Amino acid sequence: METKKARESRVVNTSQVLIADLNNYNTLFGGVLMKKLDDAAALSARRHSRVKECVTASTDSIDFLHPIHQTDSVCVESFVNYTGTTSMEIFCKVIAEDIITGERRVAATAFLTFVALDENKKPVPVPAVIAETEEEKFLYQTGKERAEIRKMRRKQSKKLAEYISLDKPWDH
Repeated sequence: METKKARESRVVNTSQVLIADLNNYNTLFGGVLMKKLDDAAALSARRHSRVKECVTASTDSIDFLHPIHQTDSVCVESFVNYTGTTSMEIFCKVIAEDIITGERRVAATAFLTFVALDENKKPVPVPAVIAETEEEKFLYQTGKERAEIRKMRRKQSKKLAEYISLDKPWDH
């Protein structure tokens, strides 16, 4: 199986914050940011695997570190930082920049996992990833631990699903 450098899957998307994207605290809606993260991560996964379809297997974490205001630009950067056989962990970082002062800050970080699919919607092997920068190396070295935690959490979620009622609450 071939290998690819992490930077080959890098996606960078910068946008302004629009009034319609603000919540009642005048900061960016978390859900708006989550969509931006999923969009960027999907492109990184597809760029790395070069398949028509990659699906979100999990959103492991989104850590909102600083609010994003209307006077900010939002830069979402994503890249594949760790791979399994058919899965890719994508790291996303969100840099908010105050357009007036130029102050930049890490507003959020996230880890999403995608699976590459063939035309029959079956998982296909993905290239291994090569980390080059210090940031990429750190993320790669800590990726195996996150993958193990993800597998354990998935087992717990499946067990929980066995106890979840499908009854309509209004019928009780």
